[in-house]
Amino acid sequence: MSRAPLDVRAFGAKGDGAALDTDAINAAIQAAHAAGGGEVVLPAGRWLSFSTRLLSGVVLRLDEGCVLEAAEPTRHPGAYDPPEPNPFDLYQDFGHSHWRNSLIWGDGVEDVAIVGPGMIDGVGLTREGPGSRWTRQAGEFPVSMAGLSAEEMAILVPDLEAMAGQGNKAIALKNARRVRLEGFTIWRGGHFAVLATGCDHLMIRGLRIDTNRDGLDIDCCRDVTIADCRVNTPNDDAIVLKSSLALGEVRSTERVEITRCHVSGFDLGTMLDGTEGRTQQLAPDQDRVTGRIKLGTESNGDFRHIAIRDCVFTRSRGLALETVDGGTIEDVTIRDIVMDEVTTAPLFLRLGDRARGPAGTRRGAMRRIGVRNLAAHNILPDYAATIAGLEGDPIEDVALTDIRLVYAGGGEAAWARRLPEDMAQAYPEPSMFGPTPAHGLWARHVDGLVLDNVRIETLRPDPRPPILLQSARRVTLDGLDAVEEA
Repeated sequence: MSRAPLDVRAFGAKGDGAALDTDAINAAIQAAHAAGGGEVVLPAGRWLSFSTRLLSGVVLRLDEGCVLEAAEPTRHPGAYDPPEPNPFDLYQDFGHSHWRNSLIWGDGVEDVAIVGPGMIDGVGLTREGPGSRWTRQAGEFPVSMAGLSAEEMAILVPDLEAMAGQGNKAIALKNARRVRLEGFTIWRGGHFAVLATGCDHLMIRGLRIDTNRDGLDIDCCRDVTIADCRVNTPNDDAIVLKSSLALGEVRSTERVEITRCHVSGFDLGTMLDGTEGRTQQLAPDQDRVTGRIKLGTESNGDFRHIAIRDCVFTRSRGLALETVDGGTIEDVTIRDIVMDEVTTAPLFLRLGDRARGPAGTRRGAMRRIGVRNLAAHNILPDYAATIAGLEGDPIEDVALTDIRLVYAGGGEAAWARRLPEDMAQAYPEPSMFGPTPAHGLWARHVDGLVLDNVRIETLRPDPRPPILLQSARRVTLDGLDAVEEA
């Protein structure tokens, strides 16, 4: 027999945007869990809250007209749950290492869901984490952590007190099973709109996310479907798969399908209001706006059996596959992709050797990558589609089929004479090499490359060659065109 939904107002919630409803929402969730599972409803209203703790068997429904608002510790009496201690936080940033300092979090939960059509407004969340002497985003970690003094280790480990009372994620899930996130909107979600770590059988469908940093971060998860989502993230990645050491073990991200999603880098908030603003030019890393789909950068574990299809990129960086911390990326299929206003390279495959992991971390591998029916228009001329392995460790068996790349053109003649270094330990971005010596496709350290019906166009003349292959073995060319507009 189905149980009647539990209305949070029956537990004392006000929904007036002024009174804190944290305790009432949590009481309703606890009651549903204690009854063996059920639905907790937030009806139309503005529900102001600190941390909400999701429990097994509970569906949290955000009704039409509902706004679950993240409270601000500086304005409202209360605080977010503190970030739990994590002895494994050395090899990934603060945001990836903690879950409880979030608006909604669940740890070890099963058979849970958050469904719409309401909204989560993360206005009270921070997008920052505590600083450290070595800037992780810049790839300045030592190659090995062995031999560091206690003082140096203390500097590397984030100070949890620096985040006391603050929340930096809209939704965080750890070691969860059978999770459904469907049909709601997230506006300004903090460091991560959704962080899922070590989760199996995760369905994310029909979300609209317009946020100030990452959209969907899927870390060490298996059997995941992300479908029909619209994600706008000018400052960071829109949909990103990772395989960090946040759980204290090497765990793969595998069997993931991303389908019918649209990612973008419009001005913050302008996807939701429909204006699609283009004022912001640079992301915080000083490259052009982000908003892409990516595998990596955290890549201690492997990525296997990943499918990305029927997706649209607008005013964003292109598709990036990056393994730099010892993991293997293999058996990735990408098809039916449309890009417009590409702000860096349309395609970036990178095998590096940052080795952000325990002593003895070795280079990873990348192999069996297939890209079919990708069309990219109005691409920034600086960076060609790039396939960049390392000497002695090439990227293997890449097939590009039915590809059309239309660049803005106008590159400089001097760029064709550039000889970029391998930069094995650098943080991976298309800009890491500077402007590429080819304007369409640049592949270096690759073993097994098929180019089948690849067309490269420029809207203005570009003096660089359309394609440059260096240290490339087993290359097959079948139907390759390069066109320059008059």
